[in-house]
Parts: sequence; C-alpha cells; structure tokens
Amino acid sequence: MSGRQTLFGVELDPLTMDQTVERCLEAVRDGRQLEIGVVNAAKLVNMRRDERLAKAVSGCDLVLADGQAVVWAGRVLKAPLPERVAGIDLFLRLLAEAETAGVSVYFLGAKEEVLEEMVRRVAARFPGLKVAGHRNGYFDDSEQAGIADAIAESGAQMLFLGMTSPKKEIFTAAYGERTGARVVHGVGGSFDILAGITKRAPAIWQRWGLEWLYRVLQEPRRLGRRYLTTNAAFLLMTARERFRLTPSTAPANRSH
Repeated sequence: MSGRQTLFGVELDPLTMDQTVERCLEAVRDGRQLEIGVVNAAKLVNMRRDERLAKAVSGCDLVLADGQAVVWAGRVLKAPLPERVAGIDLFLRLLAEAETAGVSVYFLGAKEEVLEEMVRRVAARFPGLKVAGHRNGYFDDSEQAGIADAIAESGAQMLFLGMTSPKKEIFTAAYGERTGARVVHGVGGSFDILAGITKRAPAIWQRWGLEWLYRVLQEPRRLGRRYLTTNAAFLLMTARERFRLTPSTAPANRSH
C-alpha cells in the first residue's frame, strides 16, 4: 500500500475517518479481509518493548492513529496524519453502516455481564443490526482456534474485539483469517463504554489529547502510574526522534 507515513519505525495509514470506513465497506463488498490495527502513545511505547505486539500491529492491513498524541507527533516529525481515527468512533460508524447494509457482526471480548449489557444497548441503538454472535473475552490460548472456528460458522462479516493489548492484536495476527470475517477491528475498552461501565471523555478533552487523563481520573489506582510512565516515555521518544531528524547546524570543516 502506497502513501504510508513512518513514525518510530511503524508504518501508519494517513486516512480520515470517512476514508477508513469506505475501505472497510469495500473489503466486505469485495470479499477481502481487512485487519485493522490502531496505535496510541502507550501502544507505540509498548511496541518497542514487546516484539510480538509490534509484529502483530505491523502485520495489520490498516494501521491507524487512535491517539491525538500520535497525530501531534506526526506533525512534529514531518510524518503528517490527517486526523485521529479513534477506535471507538470507527466502531460506532461501522455498526451504523453494517445496520444499513445488512452486514452481520460478531462481538468478542469483555466480561460476560458487560458483554450482555453492551449487546442489549447496541440492539436498542441499532435495531436493524444483524448480530451473528458474541462471546466473552475470558478464554485460554488453547481455546483460540475453536473460537475462531465458531466465528467462521456464524457467518459474521465484521468482527469486533473488545480485549486489551496485546491479547487482541495477537489473536488477530494468529486467527483473524481463520474467523472468515471481512473486517477485524480491535476496539479495546469500547465494550465497557457502550455498556455504560466507563464514561468516555467529553469532546473537548479528546480534542486536547487528554482522554487518557479522563480515564485516569476514573480509575486512578489502576491506570495512574501506567499512563504517566508511558506518556513520559512517548514524549522522550518523540524528542529523540526529532533530534535525530534535525540536520546538524555545526559549520563544516573547510580546507585551506
């Protein structure tokens, strides 16, 4: 695929939300599989520490900037990305498009009670949506092949994974094709948000790149240290890369 931007050694697709949705619908129409990877500041930091995660994300057909900080870093490092394509916003857009086009979907992830509540709310919001099936995200690695086969048997054309990193990326890399789904999209904590378990940051917080802080304020003990350390690491990564890309201003040696 041409026109990708490279950021910290990772190739990203510089697409808008509308362009991404159209790519997904084309994949369903053409019977091709499209595995979607999304990256934010924390994931880009973790990809440097976790080779399996890095390989799984890089192997996706589309890699999108899920975090506003990634878009800003792209500008600073002369690898511009048109806009943030947040995983949850893409998820909701695809559900709406699937309802309209009669495309069937499958939900995999979250605790059973959270999943059930999300499915109930999704049915109320998108009453015409065809849900081929759903399963909670608590399973052993040994069960992955059987789960992929069950998804294939359901005939689902879009698969949404409400699981944490790197579990969702590793499942997609290993079994995405086996599921038979045309679009495979890892949506992280989106199931919890749609189920009303966690609240999403207001739009102004999102625009200022502070969605992470809003999450920390909701779960400070679980997320506080993690976000502060990964954000600091991301700023350092960006500064180092900027320094590396800046041409030296030292005068050249002149021979007399």
